[in-house]
Amino acid sequence: MLALTLGDPSGIGPEITEAAWRLLRHSELRFVLMGPGATVGSLAEARRVFPERLPVLAATPLSVAVVPGRPDPANAPAILGSIDAAVRLARAGEVDGIVTNPIAKSVLKAAGFAHPGHTEYLAALCGQPGREVMMLAGPSLRVVPVTIHVSLRRALDTLSTDEIVRVALTTAAALRRDFGIATPRLAVAGLNPHAGEAGHMGDEERTLIVPAIERLRAHGLDVVGPMPPDTMFTAPARARYDAAICMYHDQALIPLKTLDMAHGVNVTLGLDLVRTSPDHGTAFDIAGQGAADPTSLVAAIEMAARIARIRRPSCA
Repeated sequence: MLALTLGDPSGIGPEITEAAWRLLRHSELRFVLMGPGATVGSLAEARRVFPERLPVLAATPLSVAVVPGRPDPANAPAILGSIDAAVRLARAGEVDGIVTNPIAKSVLKAAGFAHPGHTEYLAALCGQPGREVMMLAGPSLRVVPVTIHVSLRRALDTLSTDEIVRVALTTAAALRRDFGIATPRLAVAGLNPHAGEAGHMGDEERTLIVPAIERLRAHGLDVVGPMPPDTMFTAPARARYDAAICMYHDQALIPLKTLDMAHGVNVTLGLDLVRTSPDHGTAFDIAGQGAADPTSLVAAIEMAARIARIRRPSCA
């Protein structure tokens, strides 16, 4: 059983949740939505009624009525309360993992949200701030950005050898634990055009990235790089590694979403719970119009269940 969070109720979360339930209701997968308008009183009841109706377990109620496409910071407590409740269940071992619907950070920040993003908030709830790593995984590519929810200028200022090593070690451990890859192969991206062209287009490869690769190899990891970012995502290149360690957010997410956005999944690594999410946002512009595609949410649910089974083969 997985716990599914509300996300921003004015976005596409509610409709893709219902669509995902309709697609999965007769499968072996089971999930419960944490949110207002409870339809079940326990996880046992949620599991039992899943084939007949989408089970909703009570969490923080909404403060104002939901209008599709018009988010309201007044509903921030309900959005965050749903996440809080799902994390509590996962950390207590009552559910096998959580799948989070999209939130809008700008809406939450208008209500006083102090965290850089969804992933960082989850790490704080787990009591593991600074251990979180964000992976985007699709059918043909897994990418992990070293710097995430900061401006590009800030990303360049904060990129360090230590952080590249931390992210890569966490990724390798997760590939073993969560994806069943006994000997992970990592590709490390360069930062500059042509991976610096021997220092003629920037020296971060020599001063930051190569030292990180040497330290990772000293840990016994199979690592290649720094690879030129403009060629490392071709089909022949992707066949030679299990995950790409990228230097900043868009360097990682653009190729993943270009290749297959519909099946992309956001996976949080480094925490003591299973968490996945669709790789898209709230899509306020199409909310309530019946145009939202649930494919990424379904992929996130399936991946969370798969990871949970690898971690604990008894999970169902």
